[in-house]
Amino acid sequence: MLTDPQRQRAAQILRTAEHRRTPVDPLTDTFPDIGTEDAYEIQLLNIRHRLAAGAQVRGHKVGLSSPVMQRMMGVDEPDYGHLLDDMELSPDTPVPVARYCHPRVEVEVGFVLGDDLPGEDCTPQDVLHATERVVPALELIDSRIRDWRISIADTIADNASSAGYLIGEGRDPRELDLKAIDARLTSGGELLAEGRSDAVLGDPAVSVAWLARTVARFGVPLKKGHVVLPGSCTRAVDVTAGQTFTAEFTGLGQVSLTFTEGDAPS
Repeated sequence: MLTDPQRQRAAQILRTAEHRRTPVDPLTDTFPDIGTEDAYEIQLLNIRHRLAAGAQVRGHKVGLSSPVMQRMMGVDEPDYGHLLDDMELSPDTPVPVARYCHPRVEVEVGFVLGDDLPGEDCTPQDVLHATERVVPALELIDSRIRDWRISIADTIADNASSAGYLIGEGRDPRELDLKAIDARLTSGGELLAEGRSDAVLGDPAVSVAWLARTVARFGVPLKKGHVVLPGSCTRAVDVTAGQTFTAEFTGLGQVSLTFTEGDAPS
């Protein structure tokens, strides 16, 4: 367990790394006593800092939603981070890779809520009833930790390694079998990754329900209009300037995102 000054220092280290686009050593090296509770508090310190600067919460993302990733991290449940309005990306606006430390993309079946979700007792059925539409999505992930040498505490503190997101139009979830949506990620006609929606805890609605129950313990509701990214259907793929990535989903549509070299903003 860390002291409050240590948590503040860790949050500042991550903010500086993000601002300067200069990755840092794992927090678990700098603060050997850091735990999961510390990591979420560090994440919240930086989210509050961004909200104070004018950003707004648009939703949440779930990470480590596959058994393989959980085993790799030595955990038995996912983690989560925040999606802010300044993280929303557009298919019409190329994304400069210089804004990030080591960006990657993930392919997700996103949820847009049409009603507030219940908290501690939320079920996958509640998620289906409250969802306005499920959407094709790309998540841009990035680690402010050098070379992605992350533990569970590192990624949680670093907003679950989230950096941006893009969603498409989507469909009513009751029109689809959410456990059987095939997903493909291509660039320049080359297949880079493929998977299926049941890679996400067996059913992405299960992931959203887990999130609602988990954040409720901190007094955080999942509200009407929020976007929820439940976890990736495929492995993450490194981003290179000049690439256009297209994520295609059976019965759901597709989204595309282009990356340029660009200049990091001052």
